[in-house]
Amino acid sequence: MAKVRLALAQTNPLVGNIDGNLADCLNVVIDAAKSGANMVLFGEMVATGYPIEDLATRKSFVAEAETAVHRLAADLLANNLGHVAVIIGHPSLIEDQSKAWAIAQNSASVLLGGKVIGRYAKHHLPNYSVFDEYRIFVPGKDLLTFEFEGIKFATLICEDIWQSGGPVAQLQTSNADVCLVLNGSPFEVDKTDKRAELVQNLAKSNNCAVAYVNLVGGQDDLVFDGDSIFVNAEGETIARAAQFASDVALVDIDSKTECRSANQASKEQLEGQVWSALVLGLRDYVSKNGFKSVVLGLSGGIDSAVCATIAADAIGAENVFGVSMPSRYSSDHSRSDADDLAERLGVHLRTEPIEAMVSAFETQLGFDGLAAENLQARMRGAILMGLSNAEGHLTLTTGNKTELAVGYSTIYGDSVGGFAPIKDVEKTLVWELAKWRNAQATDLGLVAPIPENSISKPPSAELRPDQTDQDSLPDYELLDDLLDAYIEKRLSREEIIAQGFDAATVDRIIHLVSISEWKRRQGAIGPKITGMAYGRDRRMPITNGYKR
Repeated sequence: MAKVRLALAQTNPLVGNIDGNLADCLNVVIDAAKSGANMVLFGEMVATGYPIEDLATRKSFVAEAETAVHRLAADLLANNLGHVAVIIGHPSLIEDQSKAWAIAQNSASVLLGGKVIGRYAKHHLPNYSVFDEYRIFVPGKDLLTFEFEGIKFATLICEDIWQSGGPVAQLQTSNADVCLVLNGSPFEVDKTDKRAELVQNLAKSNNCAVAYVNLVGGQDDLVFDGDSIFVNAEGETIARAAQFASDVALVDIDSKTECRSANQASKEQLEGQVWSALVLGLRDYVSKNGFKSVVLGLSGGIDSAVCATIAADAIGAENVFGVSMPSRYSSDHSRSDADDLAERLGVHLRTEPIEAMVSAFETQLGFDGLAAENLQARMRGAILMGLSNAEGHLTLTTGNKTELAVGYSTIYGDSVGGFAPIKDVEKTLVWELAKWRNAQATDLGLVAPIPENSISKPPSAELRPDQTDQDSLPDYELLDDLLDAYIEKRLSREEIIAQGFDAATVDRIIHLVSISEWKRRQGAIGPKITGMAYGRDRRMPITNGYKR
C-alpha cells in the first residue's frame, strides 16, 4: 500500500455558489476515500468558482467563503474523513485591510483532522489577457510546505509556476517531495502541450513530483478544460485526467520518484479539442444561467449549421429551436439546406417569412440600398428575440471571428443574442470543424449532421440578388491569414506587406477592423479558444485614428 494515494479532483464549480461547490467537494472526497485516497487536491478557487472578478472586493462574500472552508473541514471530520488531507482553493481576507489596495488573497488551505492546518496565498497575480487579479487580490509572500505520511509537500497556485522567482525559487530550497499546484487555466488552442512541458520542467528543475489540477467547465466566455496531470521528479507523466469533463485521477505516491497510476486519459486532436471546448462552453452557459433551450436562425449556411450542431451536442437536439426566415432574396437551396440540417440533427424548425415585415418598413421609411439590406437582418433579429421572450429560449448568434473582425454583420440584426458559440473561431476553422464533426459521425456509422451543400457552397448573407461574401471581402483563406498577422501576431502594416500581402488589401482590412470595434464592443460573449479573443484579450479604443 502506498504511503499516499492522491486524488486529482477535477471539478466544475459555479461562480458564487459557495455552498453548492463545497457540497460537491465533500462528495468527491467521500467517493475518493472509498477508492483508498487519503489526499485530495482540488483546483484554484474551487470553493467560489473562478474567476470571481469584483466579488473579491465584497468583504461579506470572501468571509462567507472562508467560513464555508472551515465548515468543510468539520464536515469531513463528521463523515469520518478527518484522516484525509484536502487541499482546496478559495479567497481569503487579509488581516490588515487598511494598508492594501484590496481586501482578499487567492488562497489554498490544507484541511486535516477537522481544521485548517496551513494556508498559502498566490504570489504572482496576472494582469494580462483574461486576468486582472492584481487589481482585486493582494499577493502572498511565503511558500507553504507540510508533511503528510512521511512525504513533504509544497503548495503553489497557477500563475506561480509560469513566472520565475518567488515561490518557484523558494521551492528549489524546500526539499519538497511533491509540489501541489491548484489551477484555473482556461483552454486555448495548443495550450495543453505548453502546460505539460511547463509542469515537466518544474519537476525536473526542482527534483520533485508535481500534481497539477485544473478546473473544468464554462464560465461566461472562458472554458476550463481540466487536463490535470501528475509527473514524477524525472518529468515522466504518471497520470492524466480527461479533457472537458469532471474527473478524478488517482496516483499512488511512495516517494518523489516512485509513483503509479491506474488511469491516464488520452489527448484529443486539435479539432476535437476545439469542438469539445465550444460544446462545454455553451452547455455550461445554458445550464448555469437557468436556461432550458436555445433558439437560432437557420439560414442553410455553414455558420448556423455548425452552431446548431454544437447546440445539439451540448444540450440535446430536442432543446434546439431553429427558425428559417426567408426573404425575397433567399435561394431555394438556403431553405432546403436548413430543412436538411434540421432533419439530420433532429432539432425543431419553424419558418417565419420576413417579406411582409420588411416591406412595411421600406414603404413607410423609404429605405433602399444598405439600409434596406440591414433591415432584413434586423427583422430576423427581432423575430429571434421575440421568440426568446415568449418561449424562454437563449438566443444564439452565429457570427464567426473573421466576420466580427471586419464588421461583416448587422448590429441589432444577425448579431443579436445572448451567446455566440463560434465568436472566437475563424471562418476557415469553421469549415474544418464541420468536416471533422461529419467525419466523427460517419466513423460511428451515423448520419453526418451538416449537409455537404452547406459546407461547399459559397457563403452569402443573401441580402441582395446573387450576393456572396467574396463580393466585398477577400478569399477567406487569405483574409484569415492576414487577420492572423494583424490581430493574433500584432504585426504592423509594413510587416504584413513584407510577408507578400497586397498593400491596398492590407489597408482596407486594417481599416475595417478599426471601424468595427464599436460593433464588437456590443456583441454577445462566446467561448474563448485562442490567445487573442475579442473582448477578453484584445481591448482597443473605439475612437481610434491609428490604423497601422
